[in-house]
Amino acid sequence: MNGLDAFDKVSLGVFPTPIHRLHNISRLLGAQIDIKRDDLTGLGLGGNKVRKLEYLMAQAKAQGAQVVFTTGGAQSNHAMLTAAAARRLGMTPILILKKRGVTARQGNQLLEHLMGVDVRFMDTDSYADIYAEMDRVGAELGVPYYKIPCGGSNALGTLGYVDCVREIAQQGQYDHIVVAEGSGGTMAGVALGAKLFMPGARVHGMMVDTDPFEQITVDLMRGAAALLGAQVSVSADDFTLRDMCGPGYAIPSEEGNAAVAMMAQQEGLFLDPVYTGKAFAGLAAMAREGAFAPQERVLFIHTGGAGGLFAVGV
Repeated sequence: MNGLDAFDKVSLGVFPTPIHRLHNISRLLGAQIDIKRDDLTGLGLGGNKVRKLEYLMAQAKAQGAQVVFTTGGAQSNHAMLTAAAARRLGMTPILILKKRGVTARQGNQLLEHLMGVDVRFMDTDSYADIYAEMDRVGAELGVPYYKIPCGGSNALGTLGYVDCVREIAQQGQYDHIVVAEGSGGTMAGVALGAKLFMPGARVHGMMVDTDPFEQITVDLMRGAAALLGAQVSVSADDFTLRDMCGPGYAIPSEEGNAAVAMMAQQEGLFLDPVYTGKAFAGLAAMAREGAFAPQERVLFIHTGGAGGLFAVGV
């Protein structure tokens, strides 16, 4: 196994992020629930994408990129954090986003405006069209450029959350780890990381979109394992998935909004209605269904998303 430390990273975040008990919610749900504060990763407003970007931006630098492209929805946390990372590293970010969601100058769009980012919208549901447009713009600019996929979810970006589970294992041991699944890379990294560093843990992905995440997750796990040279067998048996999408991606759900309110009112912490609110709603439903034994320790990974809260609302 090559090991995570064999890969180049740039320093963008503040790690390790803390873990603490959600005392009030634990009493309310009858389970031992801790929270991993990856909303405090230190770049922009924080969030899970920082861990992925440490690997991806290192590759961009190594390739001499002057321009960094990425994509997502109009309020993409990943796109905003990619722009912040590029600014910090002296590269020029260009965001080519789907014209879906809140495009007004609020939430992440406001943050991108403050950073002076070139934001372009395409009225398409096809990422293939967007990646082709990146190549067209890059050729027009005539400078070296680097393309980061939606969510930073490729094999290299997935290593960010393999690394996160290594960090978690040094902070404590858990029987269950719960995380939002929106583009696949975070969930895949957590599932592979658990196999490598916390084999007793069961990983639960809360799906906030309608993509075929079982196959996406397995493919990303296998790609990351290949990069690491890890001799592990990977399959969909390594995790569970729960559909928490509700009325649609980036559309608040009744359950998700209730979870956002519960976290705010019980713990003074803020989730977002697109990812973490829906994911925590799934955790709460599992607890009420008796999925967690009283002695089991449950970890919720707070993947950030504050910018979206101020755009989408609840």
